[in-house]
Amino acid sequence: MACDPQAGWALELAAPGVRGLVPYEPGKPIEALERELGIREAVKLASNENPLGPSPRALEAARAALSGLARYPDGHCFTLRAALAERHGVDPACIVLGNGSNDVLDLVARAFLGPGTEAVMSEHAFAVYPIVTQAVGAAVVVAPARAHGHDLEAMAARVTARTRVVWIANPNNPTGTWIAPETLRAFLEALPPHVVAVVDEAYHEYAAGPGAAGAMAWLGTLPRLVVTRTFSKAHGLAGLRVGYAVAAAEVAELLNRVRHPFNVNAVAQAAAQAALADEAHIARSVALNREGMAQLEAGLRALGLGWIPSAGNFLCVDVGREAAPVYEALLREGVIVRPVAGYGLPRHLRVTVGLPEENRRFLEALARVLGR
Repeated sequence: MACDPQAGWALELAAPGVRGLVPYEPGKPIEALERELGIREAVKLASNENPLGPSPRALEAARAALSGLARYPDGHCFTLRAALAERHGVDPACIVLGNGSNDVLDLVARAFLGPGTEAVMSEHAFAVYPIVTQAVGAAVVVAPARAHGHDLEAMAARVTARTRVVWIANPNNPTGTWIAPETLRAFLEALPPHVVAVVDEAYHEYAAGPGAAGAMAWLGTLPRLVVTRTFSKAHGLAGLRVGYAVAAAEVAELLNRVRHPFNVNAVAQAAAQAALADEAHIARSVALNREGMAQLEAGLRALGLGWIPSAGNFLCVDVGREAAPVYEALLREGVIVRPVAGYGLPRHLRVTVGLPEENRRFLEALARVLGR
């Protein structure tokens, strides 16, 4: 049977919010580059993954969990929720688990947004925010960025009686910009009571260091705050997809109403719990990132290129020209990075901080591509 996505009739049947959506485009897998260009031993610096990989404890826990694959996982994620609750000093009823933090963002949209409502977000912010907002029929309201980051004054000015959610990434992806805690808290405290604020802290460990509380420290006084975290970045479990939200129990209960059953598999639950306990691995990952960031910055400086200062595990690099041809040329060099024209940054490439040899390969390939 022929499969023609442009046939048209299905689009007419789709929900209004879905009709204008453009699917999220992930970073190119190494396997795809091998298929398309026949390149071997490619370096992938496109998806902000931890180059150290997961904790050895997480790998051991994942292997042990394989023997139970014939059984459904714990649908309530009891032991992982308990471990997260203890770590963050909250009741387990305040924890919501997701198939990656993207899943949790979708839960927020389905619980609090719909036709006739609005969600406010920043220019250059994470692409999932407009996708989950529009998919449920809510209006996307974008505030212009300031210095490539969130302009909280501009965002506050766009909050109306129809606003139900404000999306904030701290640090932001793809720009890496960071909002100082005192500035962010003042913004959150000033939001009206009909608005739920989501602070997405996917890169928190890189910005604030292992064990830092971040926005979670304010949950006791800001009941409409939802803080999201992930095991996909510093914990190195991107392939297992585990994320979570911490919120007031009343908010968490609503998110759990729309959460799919068994949305976090048994292997992921076991690995995440073990990863959470391995604080030394997180510390090593953060230290490696700090060293790799300095290596990339020094190399880019030598090439005469600029970048957006980043609090994450990546850099958004201004290549001084349209970035798409540079991205394609880097692919032919066996180096995968991330073009971000879809985020309104057509001259930039987002580059993940990798291992020292991976960073060196990127810098050398970029020099060749740019003729420097």
